[in-house]
Amino acid sequence: MLNVRVKVKDVLSTEPAGQDIVVMGWVRTFRNNQFIALNDGSTNANLQVVVDFENTDPALLKRITTGASLRINGNLVASLGKGQKVDLKATQIDILGDSDPEQYVLQPKKHSLEFLREVAHLRFRTNTFGAVFRIRHALAFAVHQFYNERGFIYFHSPIITASDAEGAGELFRVSTLDPLNPPQTEDGKIDYNQDFFGKPTNLTVSGQLEGELAAMAFSEIYTFGPTFRAENSNTTRHLAEFWMIEPEMAFYDLEDNMNLAEAFIKYLIAYVMEHNREDLETLDLRLKEEDKTKPEAERSEMGLIEKLEFVVNNKFERITYTEAIDILLQSPAYKKKKFKYEVAWGIDMQSEHERYLVEKHFKKPVIVTNYPKDFKAFYMRQNDDGKTVAAMDILAPGIGEIVGGSQREERLDKLVSRMEDMHIPQNEMSWYLDTRRFGTVPHAGFGLGFERMVQFVTGMGNIRDVIPFPRTPKNCEF
Repeated sequence: MLNVRVKVKDVLSTEPAGQDIVVMGWVRTFRNNQFIALNDGSTNANLQVVVDFENTDPALLKRITTGASLRINGNLVASLGKGQKVDLKATQIDILGDSDPEQYVLQPKKHSLEFLREVAHLRFRTNTFGAVFRIRHALAFAVHQFYNERGFIYFHSPIITASDAEGAGELFRVSTLDPLNPPQTEDGKIDYNQDFFGKPTNLTVSGQLEGELAAMAFSEIYTFGPTFRAENSNTTRHLAEFWMIEPEMAFYDLEDNMNLAEAFIKYLIAYVMEHNREDLETLDLRLKEEDKTKPEAERSEMGLIEKLEFVVNNKFERITYTEAIDILLQSPAYKKKKFKYEVAWGIDMQSEHERYLVEKHFKKPVIVTNYPKDFKAFYMRQNDDGKTVAAMDILAPGIGEIVGGSQREERLDKLVSRMEDMHIPQNEMSWYLDTRRFGTVPHAGFGLGFERMVQFVTGMGNIRDVIPFPRTPKNCEF
């Protein structure tokens, strides 16, 4: 039986008493034919294995190279060296898999993040990405724990759908038709009646609309799954495939929605700070080293852990969109013409505006509410002023928008009128309108981009470094 091993993380916290154990992992380094730094991914810390090289086959020693995988039997003893509490004195070493040092790209030296993206199938073996993806796992677990503790139902919304929840039209089409010679109707259009689903379909951009249906039965639900946007944005903040958490709650108004979202974000951060402290310390140090290479004006005002503690311990600022625009118009950045994009009531704020509010003005997360209806989705509840909707975005330092949500329009006549204004066909959305016809209630919900949350917690500057295999324009590797 192979799986009798003790994980490196557990070995490092064990009091040494000469006990016999089995460990398995990959070689990080092998020094002086005597000291193996072994890592199995359970922690960034390596276990030092001491080899009796004088009584070990030289042919075996040559095969202990960086990246090779080993099974080691040994005795756990107190370490005589600095930096570790225990050593494993090897009694038997078996090579599970060789690694040719001439070809293995992750040699023990510093590699750039750009290079590691090119070898994304191997980058998990580095300290930085080991920490990032253990934190990603912890955040995913904490998502489910947060909602389970509050009695929410985990709802699986469809990946393939015929609706465009956001109305933006940036869709990945799903079809079995021949793309070079699709069947056509008499007027020369593609005949989707002959397609697999008998109509145009696409990968989902959001599970919200289906989530609303479930909330009208279970009161409180959440979805957590992949979403897809065919948006040609080659930036550090955008992906074509990403994960979203979307709770939908009956009997909630906008304030209830904001309260839940703020509590949710703080819960996730607190969970990681409690369970992944070592990984956060690794990334905190990485960020400090990175900051040293930047001009002083671009350096972080807080360390990573300090920033996370600050977010958990302070209330988010809450302002209206109108107040946000006034702050921007009065800002030194606007008066000195430092904004690339115009500032005026009615604009859809750009990332530079959002980051100014959170990083320069308030210096903490900000919830902006009551946006102009003209650039918001049809399902958002219309306010009495006729100009704005009961929407809310949470803006985070270093990223900008991390959460987008709203109170949903529960009044059938108002919803139908808004759909007519936006040319959304009612006959295709009759199932959605039924929730307003039969027992409608005030309800609300939001979406949190999971990768942006991971970015915020890990301090990584590029969203491509917090998802295992990023899908971006002209890039679908691995």
